[in-house]
Formats: sequence, structure tokens, C-alpha cells
Amino acid sequence: MQLSPTMEKFVLHWGEMGSRWGVNRTVAQIHALLYLSEHPLTAETIAETLGVARSNVSTSLRELQSWGLVKVVHELGDRRDHFVSQKDVWDIFMTILEGRKERELDPTLTTLRQCVLDSESDAQTTPEAKARMNDTLEFLEQLLGWYEQMRGLDRDTLVKLMKMGARIQSLLGK
Repeated sequence: MQLSPTMEKFVLHWGEMGSRWGVNRTVAQIHALLYLSEHPLTAETIAETLGVARSNVSTSLRELQSWGLVKVVHELGDRRDHFVSQKDVWDIFMTILEGRKERELDPTLTTLRQCVLDSESDAQTTPEAKARMNDTLEFLEQLLGWYEQMRGLDRDTLVKLMKMGARIQSLLGK
């Protein structure tokens, strides 16, 4: 697959951003390549296009599949697996958001709840530390509650909310 200079710039930048978000650079670059591609790509084509090892591509594709961002498709007359990415940016965003919630925030919430519970009978934990853990727990519970409510809204409503931006404050009488 031949990338235009602009496509190459996008793929490279997506890889760089992936690194900043804690995602392997190659994983992010493969996702970007599949996102831009008009057709499903084989692992061999991906490796050749990005100049990375085939084994690295296989590992990266498995990770992208585990996130639900990439899936395998088959083409008539070709026994090889072909890969496609979700194409709708909203679906990609929501998939990533849900994955991060499950992998990062849910375990943190569980641990925070246990720490707050444990601190009640822990004489060595200072009142200030107990209060800070409780504040953090309350914040995270509110944040995740808000997320669940927003996740339940239809896309058009979410877009309207985003476009309103700070003007939403006037609706609240502030």
C-alpha cells in the first residue's frame, strides 16, 4: 500500500499520540493505517507499508482486536486474514473510552472503595488521609455516574451538548 505524504504524516502522528496515551507506537500506527485504508489489509501489507516486523504486526493486531477497534474479515479466494478498523470516529472514541474505563477506572474504583472501607478500622491512617481517599472516591463515583448518563444519550444529543460548550452554563442559571 502506498501512502501519500499526508497519510504518512497522519499515521506517524497517530503513533506518536498513542505513545503519549500509553499505547505502543506500532499499535497506534497500525490502527491509523487501517482507519485510513479504503480496503481490508493483510498483516503482510501492514508490515510492508509501515516497515515493521511481521511478528510485531501480529501482536499489535491482537491488541487492537482485544480493544474492539479492529476485526478480521475474509475475502473470497484468499485464505489470509484481512483486517479492518472501525471507520466512524464516534464509535472509535466510545470504544476507546469504554476500554479505558474498564481497564483503568473500574479497578481504581474497586480499590478506592476497599481503601475507604479499610481506613475506618485502621488507626494508623490519619483523618486527613481518610478524608482525601473518601473525596477521591466520591469524585470518581460522580465522574463514572456522569459517564454512564452521557453514554446513554444518542449521538445527536451529545453533539449538541459539545457544540453548546460553555453556553450550557446559562441553562443552569449561572
